[in-house]
Amino acid sequence: MNQYITFQRETMPQKYRIRDASGWTMFIFGILAFLLGLMGLIRPELLLSVLGFTVLDRSARAAGDYTLVFMIASSMASFNIGAYYVLAALKDLKPFYKWTVPFRCVTPVVFTIAVLTGLAPVRFLGVAAWELTGAIATGLALWQESKK
Repeated sequence: MNQYITFQRETMPQKYRIRDASGWTMFIFGILAFLLGLMGLIRPELLLSVLGFTVLDRSARAAGDYTLVFMIASSMASFNIGAYYVLAALKDLKPFYKWTVPFRCVTPVVFTIAVLTGLAPVRFLGVAAWELTGAIATGLALWQESKK
């Protein structure tokens, strides 16, 4: 027996809008990630500075120093993730919201360990706090909305 999967076209165009608090948490996080990613793509040294890292002049970098290349790669990921979050918020993709919460709780643990072991400057804890605050806000909003 053959089974076919059919996809129906939406008969009415869906509006892109943010519908609730969890959507707003995702949208705001997405915009910030997108903008920081864009900053890192345009000026990776500026992003390093914002994060609290010492910034070396490009001419002072040793051969084989790929710090800026890594910053550009990380910034591209942030840019893309920001876009995903914004689009998910505009389409109200609740399963995506739920998937992000536990992973966003792991990030601050890793970043805090990096600071405690001296791999990252103390200002990097701001990124950990941003991630944890966003995860908690999204998680609480989802929980509150599930009670309705």
